[in-house]
Amino acid sequence: MSVPDEMRALVLDGVGFDHLRVKKVPVPRPGPEQLLARVDAAGICTSLIKLIEQGPDHKLVYGWDITRFPLVLGDEGSVTLVEVGEKLRERYSSGQRFVIQPAVDHAPINHLERYRNGAKGVAKIAVGYTLPGHLAEYILITEEVLASECLLPLPDPTLPYAHAALSEPFSCVISAQDHHLHLKLGGPLCPREILKGLKPGGVTVVVGAGAMGRMHVALAMSYRPRKIVVADLVEPRLALTESLFGPRAKALGIGLHTISPSRDNLKKIINEFTNYAGADDVIIAVGSRRAIEDAQELVGRGAVLNLFGGLKKGEDVIGFDTGMVHYKEINITGSSGGSPWDVARTLQLMAEGEIDAGVHITRIGDLEHAAEFLEMVKAQQIDGKAVVYPHRRARAIRAVKSWSAQDELNYLQNREE
Repeated sequence: MSVPDEMRALVLDGVGFDHLRVKKVPVPRPGPEQLLARVDAAGICTSLIKLIEQGPDHKLVYGWDITRFPLVLGDEGSVTLVEVGEKLRERYSSGQRFVIQPAVDHAPINHLERYRNGAKGVAKIAVGYTLPGHLAEYILITEEVLASECLLPLPDPTLPYAHAALSEPFSCVISAQDHHLHLKLGGPLCPREILKGLKPGGVTVVVGAGAMGRMHVALAMSYRPRKIVVADLVEPRLALTESLFGPRAKALGIGLHTISPSRDNLKKIINEFTNYAGADDVIIAVGSRRAIEDAQELVGRGAVLNLFGGLKKGEDVIGFDTGMVHYKEINITGSSGGSPWDVARTLQLMAEGEIDAGVHITRIGDLEHAAEFLEMVKAQQIDGKAVVYPHRRARAIRAVKSWSAQDELNYLQNREE
C-alpha cells in the first residue's frame, strides 16, 4: 500500500475550539519498534470536549505544551497496518486489522522532555492525547501501546470499520457491568460464591437512555435478565430504545420496559415487577445527582448500584442512605474506562452477534466534519455516535438511523460525494 508524505489530521494547538482544525501534517514514519496504520474509521468521543477546553491542564496531558507540539486527537478507531518497524516484522504484517485501547497503562517512552517535569511520575498516557490519535488518515502506533498490550486484533476480519471503531465506548460499558458482584449463598452452611456481572433472571434498571445508556441496554441482554427497565425523561429516547432492542429482547424472552419518571412512578413499577423485593442491578447512565439519590429506593437486598454517569466536580458529593447499604447489603460501584480485555471482549461479542454496534451510529461524515461533530456533541445535538471515514471525502454530514456492514460498503465504494 502506497503511503503519502502528508495526511489530514484533526489538530489541537491551543485551548478551546478556536484552536481545533483539520490541517495537513507529515505522515509519521515508524521506528524499529513502532507500527504505522491507516485509520479506517474513527468515532467521535464526548471526552474530547474536556481535552479541548483544558489543553495542557487536562490530567492526561501533564503540562505538554500543545502550542509547540500540537496534539492529533481521537481515542476511538479501527485501523489497518501499512508499515511495520524492522524489529516487529516477525509479529506483524501489513494488512492486519486492529483496534487500539486508548488508555495506555505505561510510562511514556518518547518525548519525555515535552511533559511537565520530564514526565516524572507519569504512569498512564492515552492515544489521542499525548500519543497520536485516530482523527487522522494515518496513526503511529508506539512502543507504549504494544508494551501495554493495547493493540487488539479483530476476531472477525469482516467486522465493519465503523462497528470496530465503537469497541472503545462499548468497552467502558463492558467494564462497568463487569464490576457488578452478587453474592450467592447455596445453603445455610455453604460459603458465599461470587457471581460477576448482571444477575441472570433478575431485574435490571438502566436510568438514562442516551447513547451510553442504550449501550448498557444492549449489553445487559447478554446476561439474560428476566426484565430490563429503562427510564428517561426524554420520550423520543424511550421510543428509540423500544424500536432498537424490543424485537431482540422479545426473542430472548426478556421483558423490556421503558418508563418516563415524569408520567410513571418508577419505584411503584419496580415493586410490582419484583413483588416489593427491589431490582437486582441499577445502572445510572446519566450525570444527575437527583437520579442517583432517587435510585437508592429501587434496589433490593444484595443488589448492585452502579454510578456510571459522573457528576461535575464540586457537585459530586451527594446524600446516601447508609441504612440501605448496611441492612440491604448493597454494593455500590463505578468504573472509569475499560481495559484491553474489555475491548477484546467487546469485539468478540460483536463477532458473535450479541452486540450490533450499527444501531448506535446516527451520523456519518468526513474527517473535515470532526470539529463540527464535537461542537454538536457539546450542544447535545447528536443522540448517538458519530463516525468519520478519514480516507473518504464527503461534502455533507449524513444522518442515519443505523449503519450496517452493507451501508458501509456502499458508502466506501462511492469514494466522493
